[in-house]
Amino acid sequence: MREPNDAVRDHLVRLLSWEEAHVGFDKALADVPAHARGGCPPGFEHSPWQLLEHIRIGQEDLLDFCLNPKYAHDRTWPDDYWPKTKAPADDAAWSDSIAACTRSREQLVQVVRSVDDLTASVPTGTPNQTYLRAVLIAVDHVAYHVGQLVAVRRALGVWS
Repeated sequence: MREPNDAVRDHLVRLLSWEEAHVGFDKALADVPAHARGGCPPGFEHSPWQLLEHIRIGQEDLLDFCLNPKYAHDRTWPDDYWPKTKAPADDAAWSDSIAACTRSREQLVQVVRSVDDLTASVPTGTPNQTYLRAVLIAVDHVAYHVGQLVAVRRALGVWS
């Protein structure tokens, strides 16, 4: 027998794939040529690499917040959430960042599936900082920056 919250959990898991109503993370980053990863066309503030790394850093921070009983919010906005370089050091850095995002996304799925009460406060947070809130922030944050990735890729002429 399904629990009443199973439908909510299923919906959150689908949202974490980021393809409900827009291009998903995987498609937005598929086949970005090496020469474009550090490109920043006029009118854009961030390169594909910077957006990818920002997604990774933010998502891993939210995951750490949910899982680490000793979590302390000691990052400074915006400096600690954006990479210092416009381009990845090499193909491995690019691939590793994508893989890290995929891993942390899967770990967020496990949070959704395993936390007894998604509306419970995360122990290291304030009363309104629930597991549900953290997952929804992750979904919203990635969706926003995926849109930026697509726009930057179009401007760089590497989107089809």
